[in-house]
Amino acid sequence: MKVSLLTFVFVSTFIYETHQCMPSATTASGSAAPIWICSGQLIFEDHFDTLNPNKWKHEITLGGGGNWEFQWYTNDCANSIAQNGILKIKPTLTSDYFGESALTSKTVDLGCSCTNDAFWGCKRGGRVDGILNPIRSAKLYTKGTFAFKYGRLEVRAKMPAGDWLWPGIWMLPKHDIYGEWPRSGAFDIVTSRGNRNFTVNGVNIGVQQIASTLHWGPRYDNNGYDRTQWKKNKDEFNQNFHTYELLWTPDSITFKVDDEYLGSVTPPPQGGFWELGEFGKGGKESIWESGSNIAPFDHEFYLIISLAVGGVNSYFPDDASNPGGKPWLNTSPKASTDFWNGRKQWLPTWNLERNEDANLQVDYVRVYAV
Repeated sequence: MKVSLLTFVFVSTFIYETHQCMPSATTASGSAAPIWICSGQLIFEDHFDTLNPNKWKHEITLGGGGNWEFQWYTNDCANSIAQNGILKIKPTLTSDYFGESALTSKTVDLGCSCTNDAFWGCKRGGRVDGILNPIRSAKLYTKGTFAFKYGRLEVRAKMPAGDWLWPGIWMLPKHDIYGEWPRSGAFDIVTSRGNRNFTVNGVNIGVQQIASTLHWGPRYDNNGYDRTQWKKNKDEFNQNFHTYELLWTPDSITFKVDDEYLGSVTPPPQGGFWELGEFGKGGKESIWESGSNIAPFDHEFYLIISLAVGGVNSYFPDDASNPGGKPWLNTSPKASTDFWNGRKQWLPTWNLERNEDANLQVDYVRVYAV
């Protein structure tokens, strides 16, 4: 059935006037996105009474998360479950699932269930790689179900505790319209480290510290994140729930924790993030020239909640101080094996049998239109 332009305009005007709807800069797409969007409208929400497959999908891969982390992402309810209104992501030992000898002898082929083949994500084994991923965990995302551009995001969450745990609540582009990471941007709403007493120059960079970060730049090794990263230290991010907020508009991006200002960026009116990052030296033209002034943050992103372990990208610095030391070096060719062989150091800190310390817990996620 064809609908005339006049009819479409009339219906649109009726909806706006009936609901006193103010136009919004926000856009959203996906099966869980609303058809109409008004300024201030709640456009996505989950209180995790159940783990809704119409909103959240599981990453299923052996590839870690791009930094050669040590986890295998599964859709097993032992690793992710919505319980009593809380999403819980829990790390478990692969040896408890297959037996310890399988770590060095078994090859796992995820077949058609695999969602990401990068970094040998669909098929991997101890015979080839030294050791099978020693940890199983979970990564959930709204890719295909919900993505948005501009809005206010609220997430109430409790960070996990346990050495080398790496929780993250973040966003990636629906489409890499400016190219691969970090050319098309990325939001770290909140990241943390699970170590209880992990220090650099006397500052705890473990459970007492959270960070909110924007990633942007022409190459993975030329990322302007250090100009848009804000950290906060508090002595109990792993003991209580906190509300992490992102306010993202066509002009600026702001992060808050418990309604307390953490940091913001308004890119220069001439040159935007390209100018802010000083990437134009030598006469190089901006890779975001075709976008708006806030490019690469001017297109839709989807939500991710994950719990990684370790990795070799220096997120866990080799020179930081940690009780019992660090079992692997970021330069080690067998970092995952070294990590597993050092389990007498880290496994007791997870308290897996006694409580939920090692769980990343999320109470709710809400997104409002601006």
